[in-house]
Amino acid sequence: MKSTVETLSPTRVKLAIEVPFDELKPSLQKAYREIGAQVQIPGFRRGKIPTAVIDQRVGRGAVLNEAVQEAIPQQILAAVREHEVKTLGRPEVEITEFTDGEPLKFTAEVDVRPEITIPDLSTISVTVPVVEIGDSEIDEQINGLRERFATLKTVDRPAEEGDYVQLDLKATVDGEEVPGGSATNISHEVGSKQLLPGLDEVLVGLVADADATFTTQLVGGDFAGRDADVEVKVRSVKDKQLPAVDDEFAQLASEFDTLEELRNDLRERLTKVKKVEQIYAARDEALKQLVEAAEIPAPEGIVKEEVEGRKQAMADQLERIGATMEDYLASEEKTEEQIDTELTDAATEGVRIQLLLDTIADAEDVQVSDDEFGHEIVHRAQRAQMQPQQYYDQLVQSGSAAAVFGDVRRGKALALVMEQVTMKDEAGNTLSLDDLREAGADEHAGHNHCARTLSAQAPCADSEHPPEREADGHPTG
Repeated sequence: MKSTVETLSPTRVKLAIEVPFDELKPSLQKAYREIGAQVQIPGFRRGKIPTAVIDQRVGRGAVLNEAVQEAIPQQILAAVREHEVKTLGRPEVEITEFTDGEPLKFTAEVDVRPEITIPDLSTISVTVPVVEIGDSEIDEQINGLRERFATLKTVDRPAEEGDYVQLDLKATVDGEEVPGGSATNISHEVGSKQLLPGLDEVLVGLVADADATFTTQLVGGDFAGRDADVEVKVRSVKDKQLPAVDDEFAQLASEFDTLEELRNDLRERLTKVKKVEQIYAARDEALKQLVEAAEIPAPEGIVKEEVEGRKQAMADQLERIGATMEDYLASEEKTEEQIDTELTDAATEGVRIQLLLDTIADAEDVQVSDDEFGHEIVHRAQRAQMQPQQYYDQLVQSGSAAAVFGDVRRGKALALVMEQVTMKDEAGNTLSLDDLREAGADEHAGHNHCARTLSAQAPCADSEHPPEREADGHPTG
């Protein structure tokens, strides 16, 4: 095999590969064996069919094609190792010349890891707002607790916004009852907009046993897009009564005896939450500065695949809740082009961060122990509500185990970043990973850059679209 490499851009190369026909013979023999085991020809047992008969019945061209398809990945891998190319993603292959008995010539364009120079981490300094908890935020938490312990009392008056009503609904289109368009004795909060458009406006002012009719446009089912006449009957009107904010309420809603103790506990909890958010904000700003300082380019092919993966994940989530992309675009008041732009920007930033952390992990010779890898598997298995061994077996079968390993390694690189950069709040207080531990944050927060720490900024192995691997199957890190 002869090969050359041509640099197309800092993130893409073209491999030109020529394979003598003799080197294709092992793949050709394998192709004959596999085809012979699949086809059934009278007078011959499966797997014992002579090559000449296969050529006659199946065609020499089909055998050659299967042999070439089997050989190309092997030859690309050999060329990648020969030229020490750090590939990312899947190559785009074009066969330029091949006939029976002659050398196979083809090209493979593939994204590669760019050469990245990491700036001195100690020169990176970020400042974030001070953590402050206002009384209004505590009041908001208290009100949330009051809502949880609210009671409903039947009242003899017209329904108002915020009341709960028991009602019956029946929808018809041109006199024909809509399948699934009827409901009996359901509870609904007036003004919540949780049911049919126009219903809340009709309910205001109705008393128990009153009925009304209104017209609404259906959004699903056989009559989607058509106007339906909806009959609504109110069975009862109930007023939501919130408990008084006092010591008795504190005892009802918590383990504390006094309202002051409850408020102090809520303040402490909110402080911890905001402290974690503060550290994460500092982390994100530090990564942003590093990516910009290192001028890291994002391989277009990887970004494109990541965008496609994210769009498919969105479509799957919408399908699970019975919605479409059109419904989502309408609710967000955005166009598909705007969504594409947002996804591309997020994917580009995520890929650049991944490349940054891979480079730091290489420079610092970051290693991942079996215990660290195993602990991550257990953590993810718990989140997926699976047994660790079952979860690991699925990772191996899907080829994602190496990507999880890479995630753990990048997480350790991220921890190194956060230990070496300067992070302060606007009051001059120094921030560190210790603050996360003191705040009781996820113990992985400093060691795994994936969903728990970078959110949607970086591709993650436990998402539906794990990071790409190098051609030899190892993580890009």
